[in-house]
Amino acid sequence: MANTASSSDALFPMRAEDVAQPQQSTPGQAFTLTFWGVRGNIPAPGADTVRYGGNTACVEVLVGGQHLIFDGGTGLWMLGRHLVAQGQPVNAHLFFTHTHWDRIQGFPFFAPAFAPATQLNIYGAPALNGASIKQRLTDQMLRPNFFKPLQTMAATMAFHNIAAGETLTLGEVTVEPWSLNRHTSALGYRVIWRDHVLVYATDTDPTQTSLDPNLLMLASGADVLIFDGTYADAAYSDPNGCGLKPWHLGIEVAQASQVKQLVLFHHNPCHSDDHLDQLERQVRASFANASLAREGMTLDLAKG
Repeated sequence: MANTASSSDALFPMRAEDVAQPQQSTPGQAFTLTFWGVRGNIPAPGADTVRYGGNTACVEVLVGGQHLIFDGGTGLWMLGRHLVAQGQPVNAHLFFTHTHWDRIQGFPFFAPAFAPATQLNIYGAPALNGASIKQRLTDQMLRPNFFKPLQTMAATMAFHNIAAGETLTLGEVTVEPWSLNRHTSALGYRVIWRDHVLVYATDTDPTQTSLDPNLLMLASGADVLIFDGTYADAAYSDPNGCGLKPWHLGIEVAQASQVKQLVLFHHNPCHSDDHLDQLERQVRASFANASLAREGMTLDLAKG
């Protein structure tokens, strides 16, 4: 791959003041997660989404000396700008839940992928039609969809097809993929480091009429559960994706699984900041240690 860091600069011009600066953690001592994109389906920029943010799904986790990224929506573009501004080589593990557009549309714009010093391990389950994660990311960047093919990315990239039930060991960190949604082959992830657990479960099956035992086991005892809290039955039945979703399922899962902290994520693009403020108040009335994800929000699981 012949691309250079200078071509990355040309594709992704930036100023230091444009790049968000979340809290920094001490490598190997903290377990931090930062939200870079929190919307579902489609980006939602505008004056009424400033406080929660309009980018689609992307969560960064720094834990046990490992750099993990979950999903590559447009928030991945913002994360990439931040990493380039830091000026250090990127060595990261990028996990996809599934490959709907809101989970992959930032990948072609991830600036570190165009730098030769970058090393990326990329994980995802095979699609229902058998397509590998590499094939789907490659297809997205073919003309006429995009102007540069994946092969122009100068980073060293390794693609891994994974399945529910596997255990991935990354130094002191364990990542467990779990099946979440048979309709999309989506995975949830359980990240374990020492005695701390993070669970990322954001594309659950909307046809479930009762608590899924598999979901309860995935979330069991988590320090933080990131849950798809603003989409489900009504929203999926609305062709514009603007229906209201009951958020009660996230509360029920958190309570039944004895989760310490619940973060609702993957916000409906039709929901304004004021609407989400109101939703957060309702959620906290039922589960006190709950919040709605905001871009730039950082949590440290190791601090309890």
